[in-house]
Amino acid sequence: EVQLQASGGGLVQAGGSLRLSCAASGFAFDDYAIGWFRQAPGKEREAVSCLSNGDGTTYYADSVKGRFTISKDNAKNMVYLQMNSLKPEDTAVYYCAAIRELVPGRLGDPLNKYEYDYWGRGTKVTVSS
Repeated sequence: EVQLQASGGGLVQAGGSLRLSCAASGFAFDDYAIGWFRQAPGKEREAVSCLSNGDGTTYYADSVKGRFTISKDNAKNMVYLQMNSLKPEDTAVYYCAAIRELVPGRLGDPLNKYEYDYWGRGTKVTVSS
């Protein structure tokens, strides 16, 4: 059974930090890139970041560049999202998702939610002003 479980959300003041974790199981982790997405109330789900397992390339939405960092631990099948300098507009439910890398390091559109194969349950992040 494919599972992607996001955790680490919570309430934090603006300017603070959180680290989200994504635990993956039930599929060949090394063959997939892992992305983070978020959905704020009343808004569409949007891309935050993606990490290629093929070549380690990272991708970020413009809104989080310089503040968020994606990383992984292949031995544990874990992907992390370090979020610094949080803003109230970062408030959302955060999801991790997996997209197959048919060719390692080759991703069509890593920040396109429609290209992802598997999704996990989200974790809520609230940033107070």
